Amino acid sequence: MAIKTTQRLKRDTQGAALTEFALVAPVLILMIMGIFDMAHSSYTNSLMNGAIQKAARDLTLETGVVRQEDIDDRVINQVRNVVPATAKVELVKLSHFEFEDIGQEEEYTDTNGNGKCDGGEPYIDYNNNGQWDKDRGAEGIGGARDAVLYTVNVSYDRLLPMAYLAGLSDTINLSASTVLRNQPYAEQVVSVSQGNC
Repeated sequence: MAIKTTQRLKRDTQGAALTEFALVAPVLILMIMGIFDMAHSSYTNSLMNGAIQKAARDLTLETGVVRQEDIDDRVINQVRNVVPATAKVELVKLSHFEFEDIGQEEEYTDTNGNGKCDGGEPYIDYNNNGQWDKDRGAEGIGGARDAVLYTVNVSYDRLLPMAYLAGLSDTINLSASTVLRNQPYAEQVVSVSQGNC
């Protein structure tokens, strides 16, 4: 009797599809969720780039100084339309005298040769904030003819769970930047000072 039952079970294929689906479903679900997650991140990044480009063009005008808060709010609102309400949205504006100054540290005399500005070493304070900085840009949109680096950073929890199964972080961090020169509505102001680290 046991041999007949074993042979009958060996020939019985009912439920095979269910077993196969149980093996394939987790991988399939993870792939679908991953595709949605990547698509949402890509869409958010594209939207951020478009919003930051438009905002930067508006800020380069002479009226950008007085409309700055309105322009920033417009960028934040556009980003908030596609990210969770708990998302952290940060706008960073750094003005530079020239395009080549962007991302450059403030110059200093490395008297002890350790590759760092320390121990009272003299430096040129390009942004006049009283301290040595790795980026010589001054906060804000600057003045006429200044090159401005405008960046939006967004951080939020993933919309779909299971990121840990794919070895991904639970948080998505996106950033978009653009650089434009302010309109020549006045003479460009040069103001640097010297200090010690």
